[in-house]
Amino acid sequence: MRCDLHVHSVASGMCSTPGLNRICRESYNDATEVYKRLKTLGMAIVTITDHDSIDAAEILRKYPDFFLSEEVTVRMPTGTEVHVGVYDIRERDHVEIQRRRNDFISLVMYLTERRLFFSVNHVFSGLTGRRDERDFDWFASYVPALEARNGQMCAKANADAANLAARFGKVAIAGSDSHAIAGVGLTHTEVPDARTVDEFFAGLLQGRGRIQGAHGGYAKLTVDVFSIINSLLHEKPWTLAISPLAMLVPIFTAGHWLNEIRFCRKWSAILERSEKRTQHLWDVSPHRHDVIPEHFSFGIPLACSLGPSLGASS
Repeated sequence: MRCDLHVHSVASGMCSTPGLNRICRESYNDATEVYKRLKTLGMAIVTITDHDSIDAAEILRKYPDFFLSEEVTVRMPTGTEVHVGVYDIRERDHVEIQRRRNDFISLVMYLTERRLFFSVNHVFSGLTGRRDERDFDWFASYVPALEARNGQMCAKANADAANLAARFGKVAIAGSDSHAIAGVGLTHTEVPDARTVDEFFAGLLQGRGRIQGAHGGYAKLTVDVFSIINSLLHEKPWTLAISPLAMLVPIFTAGHWLNEIRFCRKWSAILERSEKRTQHLWDVSPHRHDVIPEHFSFGIPLACSLGPSLGASS
């Protein structure tokens, strides 16, 4: 059973790039078109992981092989942000996830209580901004999975993510992270002999998952950005007036690509020199203004309550 565990649609909202965040969307992928392409490419089950949104579910819930997921923008105890994929959720889960996403500890407690599978995505990407070394300690302690192959990341970054997942004893997953339709389904996760969504995730937790498919590249990224710009011009014809700026796209994507390579090299080197450390809930002061005191009502590490399947560091 195959599934692309990282896919975007038009429901992912507006682009986060300064200057474009008022006019351009993160993705123009039509949800139905995404579904059909994934099925054509042999995905047995289908999900969409839009940014902090489940709006695509309204279109795709009629398909029996579709399950609901989202990519959540989460604030870490260090103040940094990461993208966390949360899978096979219900609408009430989405509401609670969005309520808690500014507090990693609160979110992890909820996901664990609900026995929801989740992963840290593109762990060696600077897409969400700066990183803190303690972030990786939190990942090691409380996150069950890492995205070990992302269809937009270079092969080196994916290899380092796979090595980190193995070092931390985490489930490795893969997804295309495609914001343009051409890349959808080209990177995926496979669990042999799984027949249902439940069996798929059970197989991942049992270590039977396989990461497969394409890595990212500069040319691929540049083509995707041109595709998004083309969709923007069709949606907002008045933007034709600024279309000559599209000539700068290869320069913009080259800068982004080089920054991603630099970010990966920096953090891979730091982690190679460091030892895996365990973070506990009491490592964050309960007197911080952004932490809810009730999170600290139990005197045991959360990892102890998760057992070997979800989040226990190894």
